[in-house]
Amino acid sequence: MIATTDYDRLREAAGLVDRSYRGKLRLTGAEAAEYLQGQVTNDVEGLAPGTGCYAALLSHKGKMVADMRVLRGADFLWLDTEPASLPVMLRNAQMFGIGRDVHPQDVTADHAILSIIGPAARDVIDAAPPEAEHAWVAGDHGMYVATDSGVDVICPAADADDVRAALGVEPVAADAAECLRIESGRPRLGIDIGSETIPQEAGLNERAVSFTKGCYVGQETVARLHYKGKPNRHLRGLRLSEPAETGDEVWAADRLVGTVGSVTVSPTHGPIALAVLRREAGPGETVKVGASAADAVVADLPFTG
Repeated sequence: MIATTDYDRLREAAGLVDRSYRGKLRLTGAEAAEYLQGQVTNDVEGLAPGTGCYAALLSHKGKMVADMRVLRGADFLWLDTEPASLPVMLRNAQMFGIGRDVHPQDVTADHAILSIIGPAARDVIDAAPPEAEHAWVAGDHGMYVATDSGVDVICPAADADDVRAALGVEPVAADAAECLRIESGRPRLGIDIGSETIPQEAGLNERAVSFTKGCYVGQETVARLHYKGKPNRHLRGLRLSEPAETGDEVWAADRLVGTVGSVTVSPTHGPIALAVLRREAGPGETVKVGASAADAVVADLPFTG
């Protein structure tokens, strides 16, 4: 059960969530940006120092392998990703960096990520990054990165306790932050999307894909679907009549149309979930969820009202 006090703090003030579990990779070398440009969906070479982007690594068939935040510095690229994706990214850099001036380093254990979430997030830091998501500045405690819901502080792991104390932000439970993510309709790799998902199906084209950059792995499928096709599936919200579990089947009439991804019981919206559903299960349709065949209404994202 989500603590209402934590939820309210994130919506009305600011709370802190430790996301140091994320995998972290630092790329250096004169050809680091060129290497990554040919591997991921977004325009890395077009980034100026102090900016960043969200990007995906795809299979040759255009399906999700990993997703990541990319931050560009004067002489480095910072990548952070879901923990399961880190070995994939490291192996990719080692393999396709051969013969290039590219030097990957796993810095997961060396750095902490402290997420300050809420409308007052910028009030507690000494230097505010630009408003654009993924823009960052150097502050007293490390890198301050603009997020969709506040500011991430990336600092040395050895300093994390001191940084928490200096920020003075009340910690909140991770499930309260996950509730806000689900309400906003942002999918998470390994829960909502996976190795059978094409970015457009997950609503990621606008955030993660550049259609003007050069070639990258999986580009043909992504471009063909964007310009000529209609995805068979879409990321949707579910307004549930009762709580569900991740992995529960979703049925429309007598057809399996998807499975439940992230789930929460929102203090504002009640039981809700994310799911990648076949296109016949459109917004406003009633579907059946789980072994109990509980009713749910398909919703547009983000959740409103």
